[in-house]
Amino acid sequence: MAKQQSITSLPRSPEDDRRSRMLKYSLTMGIRLVCIVLCLFVQGWWLLVCAAGAIVLPYIAVVLANSVSRPSTTPVMRPGTVVPVRPTDPPKQ
Repeated sequence: MAKQQSITSLPRSPEDDRRSRMLKYSLTMGIRLVCIVLCLFVQGWWLLVCAAGAIVLPYIAVVLANSVSRPSTTPVMRPGTVVPVRPTDPPKQ
């Protein structure tokens, strides 16, 4: 008998994967926006930290957004043949 395929071993849907990548990109770019605004108000070493964040975070955001989830290592097995179901006889009165 073949091993039953678990629904959790199926790969993520393209919509879920795209949504996850968009959220990662948006979060990273939001942090970058905070760094840019902070560059206007901080001084000293904090200014360098915020400027470095504003410069480096776009690269990180693009790398995260372009990373695609790895497919599962086990192949997805197709279900077996369709078994026809006969309707039951109506009850006799």
